[in-house]
Amino acid sequence: MLAKRIIPCLDVKDGKTVKGVNFINFRDAGDPVELGHAYSRQGADELVYLDITASYEGRKTFTEIVKKVAAKVSIPFTVGGGINEINDVDCLLSAGADKVSINSSALKNPKLIEEIAKNFGSQVCVVAIDANFDDNLWRCYLNGGRVPTDKELFSWAREAQERGAGEILFTSMTHDGVKEGYANDALAMLNSVLSIPVIASGGAGKKEHFKDVFQIGKADAALAASVFHFGEISISELKDYLDRENICVRK
Repeated sequence: MLAKRIIPCLDVKDGKTVKGVNFINFRDAGDPVELGHAYSRQGADELVYLDITASYEGRKTFTEIVKKVAAKVSIPFTVGGGINEINDVDCLLSAGADKVSINSSALKNPKLIEEIAKNFGSQVCVVAIDANFDDNLWRCYLNGGRVPTDKELFSWAREAQERGAGEILFTSMTHDGVKEGYANDALAMLNSVLSIPVIASGGAGKKEHFKDVFQIGKADAALAASVFHFGEISISELKDYLDRENICVRK
């Protein structure tokens, strides 16, 4: 059995790590480079850095921060935000990122997934999906949850896989920052329709939520932010807990 991964997520805005609730009401959580360094030492399996306003502001992502992170951390990390073309991917990988996460750009130009997979390999391409449960439908959103689309979560995830995505990072906007648990039913359904790994995001509030997302949601990895940023759960105690619950994690 592949070990389940624990992934702190660092949403970066104006050079600082921030965390919001339902994609709004952000508060400062610290320096992204130092936080990443701390998580690397504490036993995180990977990191995800998201430049959360790059797409909305129509600019490229933060290459300088990526270089500083690469110099400080010893675990793989993914970078997302403002990636619209192959050259953006090349710049971020050259700066030290291990993978890239594309969201709005993939929805607008699905062929970008194929281009990244062809040029750098599927393992580099993480397709992030922000979806909200609207009118009994998991609707996908653009630009950091600001713009609804006509795409539906499960069909879009399947298409992304077919086009060459290596992983799907699904964030439930409904659950984001609420700390009442992940969208386990939707995650389990994603697991049933996909053959690539699914990273769960949105809803972590206590250790039991991680157990549930692995056992009920069938996620391959669990991403969380505020519970780690604000010291509510330590990565080492979380891994010890999951180990006691017979969930295979990297120690």
